[in-house]
Amino acid sequence: MTGVRLSVAERRAEMLVATVEQIELRGVAAVRIADVAAALGVSNALVLYHFSSKEKLVAAAFEHAARRDLTRLRKLLGRRTSALRRLRAAVRWYAPTAQAKGWRLWIEGWSAALREPTLRAVTRDLDRQWKAALAEVIAEGSAAGEFHCPDPMGAALRLTALLDGLAVQMTAYEGALPRALARTWTDEALARELGLHPTQLTTA
Repeated sequence: MTGVRLSVAERRAEMLVATVEQIELRGVAAVRIADVAAALGVSNALVLYHFSSKEKLVAAAFEHAARRDLTRLRKLLGRRTSALRRLRAAVRWYAPTAQAKGWRLWIEGWSAALREPTLRAVTRDLDRQWKAALAEVIAEGSAAGEFHCPDPMGAALRLTALLDGLAVQMTAYEGALPRALARTWTDEALARELGLHPTQLTTA
């Protein structure tokens, strides 16, 4: 990337993408400013000019990844179709059996957030926004009579807790849980929260 003149915003975005890639490759604890700089062919000083410390760079990288995932979620939930179809699409995308965000990245983030208050704020905000978005569509579908759910926020909490737990198991212990079984559990959990039979998810 040396020799290419980028705006400040473009340069920062490039560094954030590279940082996410390096975290996925090396982990939060092991990644260094030098790794990001080397991946981009720039100096350590340039990275530090834009992000004054590794901690700030890592937190900004996770915030960048969070915005990316929230944009995708809102696109799925904003489709002009039934609430049930939107929920099914979002939950199946979020689940570790599909093409959701890189689960290794977020498990790294959760772990590091135990020690880094700035990163903890980022991951907590992402978690809050995911739950609120799901709860809003659950409430919409329940009000429209598509299904019955007396506690949309509670349903969103339980669903994301299940999916997060499955993600940890399937990422940390690859092959320990068949993807088809995890997909079945995910569909059953969603159906249960909405007062439906799992077969109704496939016919919606």
